[in-house]
Parts: sequence; C-alpha cells; structure tokens
Amino acid sequence: MIEHSVQIPNERIVILDFGSQYTQLIARRIRELQIYAEIVPYYYPFAEIIKERPAAVILSGGPSSTYDKNAPKAAPEIFDLNIPILGICYGLYQVVEAFRGKTESASSKEYGRAIINLQGRSPLFAGLSDREQVWMSHGDKVVAVPPGFSVIASSENAEIAAIEDRERKIYGVQFHPEVYHTVNGKKVLHNFLFEICRLRPSWNMTSFIESSVESIRKEVGDGTVLLGLSGGVDSSVTAVLLEKAIGDRCYCVFVNNGVLRKDEHIQVVERFKKNMNLNLIYADASARFLKRLRGVDDPEKKRAIIGREFIRVFMDEAKRIGRFDFLAQGTLYPDVIESVSTRGPSDTIKSHHNRVPEVLKLIKSGKVIEPLKELFKDEVRELGRVLGMSEELINRQPFPGPGLAIRIIGEVTPERIRILQEADDIVVREIKEAGLYNDLWQIFAVYLPVKSVGVMGDSRTYENVIAIRGVTSVDAMTADWAYLPEGLLRKISNRIINEIKGINRVVYDISSKPPSTIEWE
Repeated sequence: MIEHSVQIPNERIVILDFGSQYTQLIARRIRELQIYAEIVPYYYPFAEIIKERPAAVILSGGPSSTYDKNAPKAAPEIFDLNIPILGICYGLYQVVEAFRGKTESASSKEYGRAIINLQGRSPLFAGLSDREQVWMSHGDKVVAVPPGFSVIASSENAEIAAIEDRERKIYGVQFHPEVYHTVNGKKVLHNFLFEICRLRPSWNMTSFIESSVESIRKEVGDGTVLLGLSGGVDSSVTAVLLEKAIGDRCYCVFVNNGVLRKDEHIQVVERFKKNMNLNLIYADASARFLKRLRGVDDPEKKRAIIGREFIRVFMDEAKRIGRFDFLAQGTLYPDVIESVSTRGPSDTIKSHHNRVPEVLKLIKSGKVIEPLKELFKDEVRELGRVLGMSEELINRQPFPGPGLAIRIIGEVTPERIRILQEADDIVVREIKEAGLYNDLWQIFAVYLPVKSVGVMGDSRTYENVIAIRGVTSVDAMTADWAYLPEGLLRKISNRIINEIKGINRVVYDISSKPPSTIEWE
C-alpha cells in the first residue's frame, strides 16, 4: 500500500512527486473532485505502483532540470502502463524526455501569472476560453515536441506550453493547474479526470472515515494508542476518529507545556473529559518544559526541545497506563512538507515538533499512527463535521504544537509568556466580538524582544513590542495578510498598551506567504 494503509476500493490517481511545493495541492484539488489521490516519491518502486492499479498517473513539478546531473526521473515503465498520464511543469519535461523530445534552459524565465493561448480543441481544455490566465513557475522550456504529440497551448515565453498525444491519452502542461491563481485550473483537472480518464466521483469524507477506521483497527489490533491531544482541530478530530475505531483503548494525553494560551488547560479538560467523555489524561508538565527552554532563543532548537519533551512526557504517562503500543499524532500534510520531505526532493522550510528525530524513529519503526497526515486543514474540518463534532471546535483557528514558544521571539520566560497570553487573549476576543473570527485563517499576537521609547502619563517608557499577525488562506500553503477595519485595529492596540504592563507599541504584520511563513518562527 502506498505511504499509508487507508484502503479505498474505488478508482484512484497516483501522483509521482518530483519535489514541488505544490504537489499536495494536486492531490487536494483531485479530492475536491471526489477522486482519491495518493502521493508517492518519484523513485517509488514500479512494482508497488502496479499493485495500486491506478486509473491514471500525474507527474508533479519540481525544482530540477532534466539535463542536470542526477536529475530525478520517472521509471520508464510508467509510460507503458497504457493509462492516462498528465505531466505538470517538470512532469511535462519528463513526458518530453521519455518520448524523445527536447527541453533546455529558457532565456526568459516565467514566474507568476501568465496568459496562455489555446490551440485546437483538446479535451484537456474543454470548456475553456481561447486565452486563459495560469500560474507559471519555470526556468526551462520545451524546444522540440516528441513524435506523435501536438502543441495545444503557448504563452509569450513558452511557445510550447502544453502538449498532447490524444491517442495514448498522455498530456503535459507547463503551468500549474493545481494553484489557485490558475483561474480555470480545477476545470483542467476535471477534464483530465472525467473527460479523459472517464472516472466516476467516488471519494468523500464518509468513505475516508470508513477506510480509516478499518485501517486503524487492522494496524492496532488489540493494542493501545497514546494520542497527544492539544485541544486543536487536528488532534481533536484524530481523537474522535481513534475513539470510533478502538474505543477506550485510545488514551488521550493532554500535556500542559507551559506555553498554552490563557486558561487553555482549563478549557480543554472541560471540553474533552466532561463534555465529550474521552479517555483523557491531563499532565501538567509546564515546569519541565520551561526549564528545558530556559536560555534558548533559536526557533529550531525550541521546536526540537518541545518535540523531545513531549515524547518523554508521553513515555512517562505510558508507564502509568501500564501498556503502550502506538503513538498517535494529529499531523497534517503542511507539517510534513515544511519539515523533512519523505516523498520527493523538496526543500526543508522549517522543522515541526512532531517531526523531531525521536518521533521520526518511532515512525520508521511503525509505531506512529497519523490518520490525517495526507489532509489539509479544511479537509480535516469537513471530516470533523461528518464525525458530528461541534462547529465551535471545528472552526477553531490553528495553533502550533510548540505553542507560544514560537510566538515569543527570543528566549521564553514566564514574564514573556504572561504578556503574550494576555495580548493574544485581547486580540482573539476582539476579533470574535467583531464577528471576523471565522473569516480569518489565523490571527494572533507575537512578542518581540525589541524595546522602543514611548510616553505614558507624561513619563518616558522603554518597553517591548507586540506584533499582530492576521491572514486569510485556503490551505495554509499560501496566505495573504488580512485587511482589518481601522477602528478594530485601534481598539486592539489601545487595549494591549493600556492593559498589559510591559508593552508600549503594537504593530501589524502585512507580509504574505510566500515569502513569509504564517508563524514568525
């Protein structure tokens, strides 16, 4: 089974990952069209792909050039499967190379929005206009079309922007249809799935639950599972899914790591133990976490320390339980893709607390269950709704595993935690009061170890700064800074400065992702 053990008895797409940061978006767009898609690295054994009996194969983009030394290549047998194939960007070059065409470095690079001109009447572009806005990200170009292929689109900087061999159902596009900025990209994928592959929509969250429950039961057997429950959407949905699969053999351990939001430990215990009746264990380990974090200001070290300490706390709780067979985590795909890639040659953006060496070692040994690791946040929310969870919990904004430790720039101290907890509480309360909470992907406060001069009550002050970060997003892979009403920002700023000792300046972050990440660390 590819990557994870979820069994989907319907038609599926296999995506070969060549390292693009957009690869998971391909799978996500396909799933939105109710077709199951799985991602495997480009070097995944061909024999294993055969076992999957895929309805089609998609070749992703990637940072390499086909003429580079040691450039990643698809197994040649892929093109002999007699099933539809779609190559995207670098995937296009793989198609061209496999069928004896030619690519080379482009004199004019093409990044961002572009206009393509469609040629002929390709089924891949059925229902589209003659000119379409797409998203390009390439420094190479096709200069010779393989025998048997036709050009079906061009752009200003790429005379060959899309090709097809209609008889063999093999297609290649220079642009990225999976990216939101390709206006009709979803329609292109729809055409590939339903007009070319002739598939039927068959995958949804109900089928995901059924297959996940079956898979969890098979993997766990009569064992026990220890789940790190943070109280956020991801771990909460994981907890409900595990409880559905194995009942009270799932022990939900809620660890107070000392860097939670204001009064969060009280709220989580109330919600999950008293109201949802989950098998919850509360471990107050705040003192030991803060001791480990003392004097540490490097964000990667903070994440590593918190990840390792979580494992140690889990192991301590496992000894008290008396039996521990598996560790479960509410890991999502952005956690994986932004850490060390396990699929293709993707660049590491930042490590995550659930991808520290101790966890990776457990994953390699088969002792970690991550039923949501192929899903995006919006898919997890949909899953929560199907599981019957409350809208209040489902719509809870993301909160990082390392908590406020990575929203405090520099050393984590009890005083800085207190200040940030109070500031963040003001921000969230005011946003909710304004009715904007569900419109934003995230909004939170960040503590900056930067002092600035101020005046309070005719006296000079020299205090710290709070930054406010608000973003809108669909899947957290890209994000735009959120425009907030001037009056609301003024009210938030006034409250933070007037009510929290130690802060005399508030700033608003107006950077988007990319180039900035959503979290500051």
